[in-house]
Amino acid sequence: MAILTPEQHTIVSDAVAEAELTTSGEIVTVLAECSDGYTDVALVWAAGVAFTAMSLFAFVPQPFLDFWDMLRGGWGHDWSTGELATMTIALGLIAFVTTWAMQLWTPLKFLMIPGPAKSARVREKAIHLFKVGAEKRTHGRTGVLIYLSMHEHRAEIVADEPIAAKVSAEVWGEAMADMLTEIRKGCVAEGIAAGVRDVGKVLSEHFPRAEDDENELPDRLIEL
Repeated sequence: MAILTPEQHTIVSDAVAEAELTTSGEIVTVLAECSDGYTDVALVWAAGVAFTAMSLFAFVPQPFLDFWDMLRGGWGHDWSTGELATMTIALGLIAFVTTWAMQLWTPLKFLMIPGPAKSARVREKAIHLFKVGAEKRTHGRTGVLIYLSMHEHRAEIVADEPIAAKVSAEVWGEAMADMLTEIRKGCVAEGIAAGVRDVGKVLSEHFPRAEDDENELPDRLIEL
């Protein structure tokens, strides 16, 4: 299912085309629902909760045993070592499966992912996409990727080496701030377009458009 409508795609594409009128730089925009499946993070949570449940049972077993006896009609009995071991394993399995199943609900899953992990995965995905689709693909190596990942609520700007050598990360931070200001209002296309315009201004200062410049990368927004 598309994230943006055709009209919203046009807003971004037009912004890219306009920004490239004054620079030899090439701007590529990519919009993704998420940057990773985070299966490893979900597994860590499930294993952690299972281990915690088993540890609590090992240290304070009586409340669990009383609860189980209550479910069986309230009659208590002496638990054997085998029964206690079985109860420990069963409790761990129940905790593992329950925690894993809860994370199948996307909003909760992303709420449970640590912020640094989200930032790292989004950055890795942006760099990967840049290497595949934009790096060294322009004359003069003047490609820039603007990447937005919706579920993580994060964006990245990745540039070819000649651009990175002249433009500091702080400058891209300003473009990022303008972009996210609009996105936080729910105006995703307008936010990406704002970022494109800021990037275009920076590129025009350091890499002005030559008379024989050609459009080497697509202006359209790419949705993943």
